[in-house]
Amino acid sequence: MMLKTMQKNGVILGTFAVLATTLIIIAQLLTADRIEAQQRQELMRTLNTLIPATLHDNDLYSDCVLLQRPDILGLAEQPVYRARIEGVPSALAIRTTAPDGYSGQIHMLVALTPQGVVKGVRVLQHRETPGLGDKIEVERHPWILSFDGQRMRSENDARWTVRRDGGMFDQFTGATITPRAVVNAVARTTWFAQSEMDALFSAPSNCLGDPEQWFEDQS
Repeated sequence: MMLKTMQKNGVILGTFAVLATTLIIIAQLLTADRIEAQQRQELMRTLNTLIPATLHDNDLYSDCVLLQRPDILGLAEQPVYRARIEGVPSALAIRTTAPDGYSGQIHMLVALTPQGVVKGVRVLQHRETPGLGDKIEVERHPWILSFDGQRMRSENDARWTVRRDGGMFDQFTGATITPRAVVNAVARTTWFAQSEMDALFSAPSNCLGDPEQWFEDQS
């Protein structure tokens, strides 16, 4: 009798587990498109903040090149949006990813002038700890603004680290891994842009003006 009861309870528990898993999968499928659309909207809003209309008279979304430099930009393929005024380069924005955040990948947008000076950095997506690592969001803390106006002096510019490592960027109390990952990724991206600025602006566009083709979660 006890064996039959245990078997019955096992069947019931198994059934509930299958139903719960099925409901979770259905919910994910139903919300995936909406989440991706929200991510695209956030990207476009951030891009227009870092490179406002006063800095370009071209279409940022079509004047775009996809880069395959995962060693620097963190993912297999990342876009670069180029801004121009009457054909003259005025700014660019590179999507880059820090692969080594405390809770995984940190996706960012780094904007620079043609001289390689950082115009601004914004975090697009992350999973860092609320109240600690999420200070990388400009809405929660001004820390990310410390990149504004900075330029690298060399590929191994010692200033481009957190203060704990001897650099010029603050770390967060109780959360050094997150800002260290962001600084390292922005440094790699900035030096790459400074070194390849002419090539980045002269490369033929191949994004087709559609952020949907690359804005997929590759984490």
